[in-house]
Amino acid sequence: MQSIVFIQPLVALIAGIVILLMPRILNYVVALYLIFIGVTGLWPNVMQNIPMPN
Repeated sequence: MQSIVFIQPLVALIAGIVILLMPRILNYVVALYLIFIGVTGLWPNVMQNIPMPN
C-alpha cells in the first residue's frame, strides 16, 4: 500500500512536466493519469474480493 501512495505523486509530477513540455498531448496525459489513479485506488479492493483456489 505504501508503494501506491509513493507512486501517485510521482505520476502526477511526470504528467505535469509532460504537459508543460508538450501541451498538445494534454488530453491523453490527463486521461492516462485519471485511469492510473482509478486503478490504483480500486486495486486493493479488487484483490481483496478475489477468491483464492484451494
